[in-house]
Amino acid sequence: MISKKNFAKVSATLGAVALGVSATATAANADTIYTVQSGDTLSGISYKFAKDNSMINDLAKKNNIQDINKIFVGQKLIIKSDGEIQEYNAQNAANANVANNNTQATQQQTTQAQPQQAQSQANQSYTSNASGSEAAAKAWIAGRESGGNYNATNGQYIGKYQLSASYLGGDYSPANQERVADQYVASRYGSWTAAQQFWQANGWY
Repeated sequence: MISKKNFAKVSATLGAVALGVSATATAANADTIYTVQSGDTLSGISYKFAKDNSMINDLAKKNNIQDINKIFVGQKLIIKSDGEIQEYNAQNAANANVANNNTQATQQQTTQAQPQQAQSQANQSYTSNASGSEAAAKAWIAGRESGGNYNATNGQYIGKYQLSASYLGGDYSPANQERVADQYVASRYGSWTAAQQFWQANGWY
């Protein structure tokens, strides 16, 4: 038999447990409206939420993304608490159960992305000095590395020249890719023709 005093303790304990479960469920049931930032990829977003690449195709399909290697800064994606992907539109956004901390996180990400976007805009004026045989060698390498696609990704390697993401510093704009590729080849091989010869002999550069 439980005394009144002990019964009160048991009731309080059960109440606290129930409250804890309720609080956890509320936090777990929050949906996310994710805003694409500079440098994001569908695989990166999938890993951020699912810890694997399982969301890539669903993200692309539900948001009418024709090329899984091409998403745009500012694009919004709705990711439900149960992992369901929804197309972003006014109705779905209004119905999304978005927690305040998710909204703040998105705002913080947007604020952090602004310097990168400003840098990206500043890089739009870059023009490569490669011409003649150098330009031809550069185009040849780009064709072998990515088919000339600025949005191509292969693990840590990004863009037209398949440069390491660390080299690009978070700015994947075409202008910055051109600049960094020129700098990389000049420092490592001295010229694009020399880089091409190395690629032909080794299958990489």
